[in-house]
Amino acid sequence: MSPSFHFPSALKAPGGLPVLLVPLVLLGLAGCTSLQPDQAVAPVQALTRDHWQADLPWQQNQQARDTAQQRSQALLAQPLDAQAAVQLALLNHRGLQATLYGLGMADADRVQALLWPNPVLNLGRLVRGEETEIERGLFFNLTALLGRGARQTAATQALERQQLEAAQQVLAVAAQARRSWIQAVASQAQLQHAQTVLDAAEAGAELALRMQKAGNISAYRLAREQAVQADARLWVDQTRLQAARDRSALLRALGLDSAAAASLRLPEQLPPVPDSRRSTPALEQQAIDQRLDIQAARRQSSQLAASLGLTRQTRLVNVLQVGYENNRSNTEPTQHGPSLSLELPLFDWGQARTARARQAYEQSLAQTAQVALDAQAEVRDAQLRADQAWRTARRYQQEVLPLARQISDETLLRYNGMLLGVNDLLADAREQARLMTASLAAERDYWLAETDLSQSLLGPLDGAGALRSATAGDASATTPPRNGASAH
Repeated sequence: MSPSFHFPSALKAPGGLPVLLVPLVLLGLAGCTSLQPDQAVAPVQALTRDHWQADLPWQQNQQARDTAQQRSQALLAQPLDAQAAVQLALLNHRGLQATLYGLGMADADRVQALLWPNPVLNLGRLVRGEETEIERGLFFNLTALLGRGARQTAATQALERQQLEAAQQVLAVAAQARRSWIQAVASQAQLQHAQTVLDAAEAGAELALRMQKAGNISAYRLAREQAVQADARLWVDQTRLQAARDRSALLRALGLDSAAAASLRLPEQLPPVPDSRRSTPALEQQAIDQRLDIQAARRQSSQLAASLGLTRQTRLVNVLQVGYENNRSNTEPTQHGPSLSLELPLFDWGQARTARARQAYEQSLAQTAQVALDAQAEVRDAQLRADQAWRTARRYQQEVLPLARQISDETLLRYNGMLLGVNDLLADAREQARLMTASLAAERDYWLAETDLSQSLLGPLDGAGALRSATAGDASATTPPRNGASAH
């Protein structure tokens, strides 16, 4: 039985307020609450600008969509860097636009919770012989009135929690765009390097063929050089396939169709690895303070706490109904007076609802603690991988490649002094190619690890093996052709 207030049908309600003015007053109170979908979206847009230096416009009409299209075309008119890739993804990702509409819906739910319950007008006409009785009354839902404040708090917190979830989606989209850009640029650089290796292998095979015709090398050595050439061709084919797949993945991450593929231009190589690691003190505490999934879990706990207060407040209200009756008759004097209906709480005192709300609140606290622990572990792992990737990339740049160039210079001097043959020179060139391939892969792995670390400070990574699968790539596409030096 729903509790309600029942006002008389006389000209004035209790307190002297005219009955006809009651709906008008409530209508005026409802008018104080207005829909503000743009303000519901604003916090997500602000976070996007703060953390990614990019815009997330809400494309609610054709003009906004045309403006976004024009901005996309302007970004595609020049070689695309990592920042422009993130901006393109935010402009063209339709799933993000759907999420923004979801925030507008959540704002509508918030306003709905703020509205006063509609009054119920009850009219009745009863005839008994010569007697005609007219009943009139105005009812209000007592439960809705008593719980309005708690519902307002819960609806506001629900909107805030959904805003945090939307921000997590923005974070994932932006991070995926950056990862895809790194992969595509690295694959393109590997393809260019593989083509250079193939050119060298073809030159070596042509030279070996001439020397074999002149009788200077055996057919065995010629076959070895031709095998190296065949491996180089296979490597180019595999690397070309990987580059095409990574480019396709980038187009998908940016929300671009095949028509825009021709306009997409990438830089020739990734940015250089920095000389020093960025200062990262207290990363775990930083993640606890600002990670979006932790904030969302906290919001959920707060929402359940508000729900617990509402349950405690209304658990006994259902057993009470207050009313005021007014009955008029054409033959008898008017009957009026208050009434009280009391439902005997023999079986349901609301204790089960209160207990369930308490258990749900305690469950949310435990889940929040687990989310925080997982976040700390994720940040630690991301930091370890980023530090190791930086050390590896720097070691290639500062030690491995300089030593390889020194060896190459010494090999060339000995070749010019006729101390080494052309085969030794070709073998050294192949070793240089192998080390350069490994160095390019190390640069790619560093930037991917750095992207994961940045994302882990703001939200969860998309799958624990995202980085490992991305950096591993296609083994055949990152492995240079075999070295034929052992045959010489």
